Amino acid sequence: MTESSEKVWHKVLEHGELEEGRVRQVTCGGQTVCLTHFEGKYGALDNRCPHQGGPLGEGAIENGYLRCPWHGWDYHPLTGSPPGGFDDSVETFEVEVRDDGIYVGFDPEPVPLLTVSDLLAGTMVNWDIRWVFGMVGHSNLGMADAIRRRVEAEELRYIGVRHEGAAAFAVSAYGKLTGRPAACLSIAGPGATNLLTGLWDANVDRAPALAITGQVQTQVLGPGAFQEIDLTAAFGRVAQWTQPVLASSNHAELVTLACKSAVLNRGVSHLILPDEVQEMAAPDGSEPGSPDGRLSDRAIAPPPDALGNAVDLLKDSKRPAIIVGHGARFHMEGITRLAELLNAPVITTFKAKGLIPDDHPLACGVLGRSGTPVASWFMNESDCLLVLGSSFSNHTGITPKKPTIQVDFDAMILGKFHAVDVPVWGEIDRTVSALHSALEGTEGWTDTRDEIAERWAIWRTEKDSRAGDDRGQGLNAAGIFAVLGRVIPDDAIITVDVGNNTYAFGRYFESKGQPVLMSGYLGSIGFGYPAALGAWAAAQEEGSPFHGRKVVAITGDGGFGQYLGELTTAVKYGMDITHILLNNNELGKISKEQRSGDMPVWETDLRNPDFAAFAELCGAFGRRVETFDGLETILGEALDHDGPALVELKWDVDLI
Repeated sequence: MTESSEKVWHKVLEHGELEEGRVRQVTCGGQTVCLTHFEGKYGALDNRCPHQGGPLGEGAIENGYLRCPWHGWDYHPLTGSPPGGFDDSVETFEVEVRDDGIYVGFDPEPVPLLTVSDLLAGTMVNWDIRWVFGMVGHSNLGMADAIRRRVEAEELRYIGVRHEGAAAFAVSAYGKLTGRPAACLSIAGPGATNLLTGLWDANVDRAPALAITGQVQTQVLGPGAFQEIDLTAAFGRVAQWTQPVLASSNHAELVTLACKSAVLNRGVSHLILPDEVQEMAAPDGSEPGSPDGRLSDRAIAPPPDALGNAVDLLKDSKRPAIIVGHGARFHMEGITRLAELLNAPVITTFKAKGLIPDDHPLACGVLGRSGTPVASWFMNESDCLLVLGSSFSNHTGITPKKPTIQVDFDAMILGKFHAVDVPVWGEIDRTVSALHSALEGTEGWTDTRDEIAERWAIWRTEKDSRAGDDRGQGLNAAGIFAVLGRVIPDDAIITVDVGNNTYAFGRYFESKGQPVLMSGYLGSIGFGYPAALGAWAAAQEEGSPFHGRKVVAITGDGGFGQYLGELTTAVKYGMDITHILLNNNELGKISKEQRSGDMPVWETDLRNPDFAAFAELCGAFGRRVETFDGLETILGEALDHDGPALVELKWDVDLI
């Protein structure tokens, strides 16, 4: 550090502004001081009590001493000395009374030291982490300040949310969409535990994510300090990699390992930062870490024997069908080429909805509980299944009765729930390319395109019929999603929640190839709107395939009610998110399950505000619609709005 003897003076008060016997805290540049007016003189003390950091400017002068508001310790208002000759004085600063007011003098700012947090933030930047979502608080201030410096240098972007759970869901959605980790930031204790649901979502859906949590000072760790919990235990299996960052740690290396693990294992990494470590000076000569020399080509070629067995099974088939899961989301160009070679229907899992446009001649829509009868028809009529990047969830309903080839980058996913005929370990793009090369020139597969068109025509006729249903209790789902299919941009990013609204979306909405983000294996209600924050972040990245795209969130009233406050986050940052809110004043899916289980419907009704009016109060575009008349026009206005918009649709809970 370098210092100069010349003072830097800041005007802090006008004459007469601070009464005799009163105190006030004032921030001057980066320094907060406690100003005092005592016995006709002015004093300026460090605002932090040296014991617990209490804000002295919130205290009071009693019996000739300034009393700390947190623990009652006394200091002289002008000298900062405690009574009784103790040596725990408060630092003081020079004061000058000038003609135009009261001034306080400070030593020039020293050249800032590189802190441990600076080292961590720099390593994150080098690993191409571009976004941090979180809440600044008591036990993460040092890390937050390092992030601030990176934000001001335009190396990171930060989104301050209203609830840490929203930060974790946003990070999960961002990881699912881009394949790269973003970071979420919280304090110790409750802030960290609020992250857990969203991080579990990332964990089970194999989305890379980095969680950074504060922690109490190591000197009080163990006995049970304020906001102390065992974060390593709390994060348990949600984090496939978790480590505390200690004074003696190799700090940059820990962040490098966290980022590397998140990328390679496609899961959650977690760093725990004790309070005092964050602002420590980094060891001399320390430099941020980077991915240079730490990652290899991850395009794993399939074993020759497994590939040969897959080729033989496909050659022997006449009606192969391809089932695409979320794990294939970055490989659809090659998959589509292979499907066209095989004349094979392409069926998606619900998490993979949108990976192939529904108007493609071989597309059959979604399989399973949220799917179309087109998809189930062609799975049942097939004589061989090629399953790519799907884990065979029970909600998807991939039959075990057909000869099956399963391809996945994770060997543990192969045959996860039952044995498959040909398990193939390899990156999907490399495997699909190898299959295409081996099968090119082969003939004999049935061309199913006309059959697919016929089955779609039957299903669309049924959807049109349902779109006319009206019980006078709100809009029907088939009609809603027919309109949304016409107005949502072809390249929009769509986030959905959990519930009847999402089942209806899977069944009725015909995708034009829009990427869809959802809480898959965890199935967590509340995902939809926070996920839109993460999708919006990806849409801001120049050079990204998602740059400039509109983000559309589709949720029910139950899910959105959990994260209402994040609408103000979207307003604060000017996020171009159009929210379609399907409101039936009920947890409709749960009511349906109660009825199907011969139980009375109980405690699923909801007391909601006027969501459109709420949006307007928050500073967003808000409209409420109860009929189909004018719906398309209002949706168009919302989509054209430059910023957050909400369209609340009153829909019939039973017309799904």
